[in-house]
Order: sequence, then structure tokens, then C-alpha cells
Amino acid sequence: MYRIKSQIDVKSESFQANKKAYQQLLETFRERTASVIERGKEKSVIKHKKRGKLLARERIDLLVDQNTPFLELSTLGAYDKYENQFPSAGIITGIGVIQGKESIIIANDATVKGGTYIKETIRKHVRAQEIAMENHLPCVYMVDSGGAFLPDQSHVFPDRFDFGRFFYNQARMSAAGIPQIAIVMGSCTAGGAYVPAMSDETIIVKEQGTIFIGGPPLVKAATGEEVTAEELGGADVHTSISGVADHFAEDDRHALSICRHIFETIEKKEKQKLDSVPVEEPFYDPKELYGIAPVDLKKAVDAREIIARIVDGSRFQEFKARYAPTIITGFAHIMGFPVGIIANNGVLFSETALKGAHFIELCTSRKIPIIFLQNITGFIVGKEYERKGIARDGAKLVHAVANANVPKFTVVIGGSFGAGNYAMAGRAYDPRLLFMWPNAKISVMGGEQASDVLIQVKKDQLALSGKEMPQKDIDQLKKSILDKYEHEGSAYYSTARMWDDGIIDPVDTRKVLAMGIAMSLSKKWEETKYGIFRM
Repeated sequence: MYRIKSQIDVKSESFQANKKAYQQLLETFRERTASVIERGKEKSVIKHKKRGKLLARERIDLLVDQNTPFLELSTLGAYDKYENQFPSAGIITGIGVIQGKESIIIANDATVKGGTYIKETIRKHVRAQEIAMENHLPCVYMVDSGGAFLPDQSHVFPDRFDFGRFFYNQARMSAAGIPQIAIVMGSCTAGGAYVPAMSDETIIVKEQGTIFIGGPPLVKAATGEEVTAEELGGADVHTSISGVADHFAEDDRHALSICRHIFETIEKKEKQKLDSVPVEEPFYDPKELYGIAPVDLKKAVDAREIIARIVDGSRFQEFKARYAPTIITGFAHIMGFPVGIIANNGVLFSETALKGAHFIELCTSRKIPIIFLQNITGFIVGKEYERKGIARDGAKLVHAVANANVPKFTVVIGGSFGAGNYAMAGRAYDPRLLFMWPNAKISVMGGEQASDVLIQVKKDQLALSGKEMPQKDIDQLKKSILDKYEHEGSAYYSTARMWDDGIIDPVDTRKVLAMGIAMSLSKKWEETKYGIFRM
């Protein structure tokens, strides 16, 4: 493979200005991330620690293998919602290595409203289970939850992907042979009692963990019986009388040790094979991404410059380099893993779509994972392009993306607008993981375009009745639309609603992608079959 020759002058005024602007974005990102992680002074956290309990992230640190990374997902879930009373949506999820096995970990945070579930908590829990199912990863549930957040009951209980989906997924995962271990480290009430009951093995902590369908207040209201939580469903009851739990733990640390011992007995299945090579750091410093990443989305960025600072040795075997230059395609390695890369270099034309579809066929036939680097305004519009069949050719790319059964990973490095989001493996196209950079924007179209369209529609409506739209009204409408799109299109708005799997520092991109690829090897990849391509 050839090393990309960078055309960037890192000492130039434009590079330094972009770097300064990006570092301000990073500072905001780091502050917001710290606000949901570093909560040691909060009353609920202090109370939790006084009970001798570990915090959710401390529990995870002790569970995973030493000196291995934990890829936390959707850290800023529910950010800027509910007056920020649900940091990280009250649950920690992510991918870690336990006894050498990539695993999904789902840990309730009892310091956030008693670990209760709002709709975003449910989305994080279900999303983690989906990742476990798609990649055939063992799953650990660290249960410390009061169940559904009752004031939000209409958003958490009845629908297809609400609270009941947890147990449906557990049943399907069990049938698929995916190991599931529950560690009951606190309350496990009502429907939540099925989490340990449906797991392969369950650990419960002495005088701390409880499992019951109805807690003491409900039992008293329903039957008049007065009983303590420990008598009703404590560790002693469930390990010596009911048999609901299998292992009795003295404290959190003991419980985590038992879980690690259980993982020693979990079968290590044959993985998907990839022709990996020794890891090589990029030739160009990844920190240079701060001076290159698009802060102003109106300014073009050569995707090769991004690729050069993500891939091993900055080496890239470009495919169709001279054809359809508004999309960059080619092969590289990331942390030793072979990958195909599709990156936007402008708007999508018919030939762009055909080039992308062709490249996806190569990747699926060679069993190579695909990385999508999104910075896309969408497909070209206009009479000329419609007559040339942009919809037909765009459909070929969408077909290829939707049906590609090699792992797909998407990083939104700039804008993600309109149908371009779909063609570049947006959330609707089930990439194994999807991350955003702090500068990323996502919406049905850019704010400027949206304001122009809506203003024109308003003008046309008024014209039908012989009226004109005053400039004052035009300016006011334009500002309101731009403000709305700026707010709703931000990476933080997206990640708060779990439209992605988290915001990441650009420098961490190659590591995050490598962890995703390593995770995807746990299950043999299915053969790719395509449908009808409109020729």
C-alpha cells in the first residue's frame, strides 16, 4: 500500500485557526463528559459509598481484565434533558474484555434516581443487548435498580422496545447460546426481577442485593403482610431457599471475583478470521486532525487527510482514485486489522454511488469490514441529474450498504444530512457501531437549506392570496429555523437521544474502531446476498 502524501501545512494560519477552534470544541466535550462521570460530591454518591458499595464504573474496572480498555457507549445519554438529573441516562454500558473474551457490560447506576429507568435508560440497555446479539458477545448485568421511573411510566412500559424488551432479548440471547451473567448488587424489583431469573448464572450480594416481584410496600398493600426486603428477597433467601440466585457474595468485590471465575468456564468459540498484520502507528500525527476536522462545514476537507491520520502507517490503497472523486474508497489497516474505507469528499453523484456500490461488493466478497467516514450534504439535485437517473443509481448504493453482511462501522466526522446519511450507513442501516466527533452535525438538511425551503414555501402560500412576505418576517423566520437546526443538529442532541453510540475524540478514532472490529470477530459473518438492482 502507498503512503498518503499529505498536502496540509500544519504551520499555516488556516490550520492553526481550525486547531484553535477545534480545541475549544474539545474543551466543551471534555467538560460535559466530566460532568456526568465526576460526581463524587453529590449526596447520592456519598450515601452510596457509605453503604460500602462501589460505583458503577468502579465495578466495571474491577470486572474487566487489567490493562485492557473499556469502550463506554453513550456516555452523554439523556444529556441536557430532565434538567440533567439523569447523568449517562442512569446506566453504564459498553464493551470490555473479561478473561480474554470481549463482552457487553450493562451496569445500573443506583446513584441516579435509585437506578430507575427513563426512556433513554431503556434505549441504552436495549442497544447494548442488540450489540451483544449481533456480535454474539457474553453479557453481564450489574443490577442495582428500582425498576421503571414511575413518573415516566407511559414512555417506559408498553411499547415494543420498552422495558419488556429486556426479557424478550434475554430469552432470544439464551436460545442463541449467548452467555448471560447477572450480578445483583442492589435492588431488583418488579419486572426487573426477571433479569437475574433469566440469566444463565446469578450472583447476589449479602445484605445488599434483593430480588422480588413486589417489594415490601406492595406486599403490605396487597396482602397486609409486613416483611423486610431481606426477608422477602435477600441473598440468603434466594441462594438457600428459592434457588433464584446461584452464588452468595459477601460484597461487591467478592461478587465481581465470582463473575470472573464464571467466565473461566465460558466456552471460547472459534472467531471470524481476518488477515491481520503488525500494528503500525500513523505516519502523520493523529493530533493533526484537530487542525483538519471540519469546524465550518461549508469548507471542503480532503478525506484523504483524515484517513492518513487514522490508518496504520498512513498507508492507503485507493480504489478508482481518478473516477468519481467526490467519494474516496480504498483499503487500509487499522491497528493491524484490514478495512475498506468509504469517505465523503463532496456531494453524491450517480457515478459516486456506482463507485461506492462497486467497492462494497469488493469488501463483502473479500470478507473485509467497512468503515464509513461521513461528511455529506446528500445527493445532487436538479433536472439534469434526475434525467440521468440519480435516484436509480443512488438506490444501488443503498442496496449495497443495506445488504452488506460484513461489519460496518460509521463515524460522522463532519455533516450528515438527508439521504446521504442513509447511503453512508447511518443508524437506520445497522452499522455495528456509530460514533460522532464533537464538531459533527446531523439533520434532514442543513439549516441554511431548510430555511430557504421553508421561506420559499411561505412566500408561495402568500403569493396565492396576492400578498408578499415582509423582509422583517423573512429574517425572523430564517433566524428561528437556523437556531432550531443548530440546536437539534448538534452531536450532543443526537447522543442524548442515542441516535449514535457516543461522541469520541478524533484522536481516539482508530482505537475505537479497532475495538469494534475485534468485537465483531466473535461471530462468523454471514454471506452477503443482494436483491434486485435497477439496471
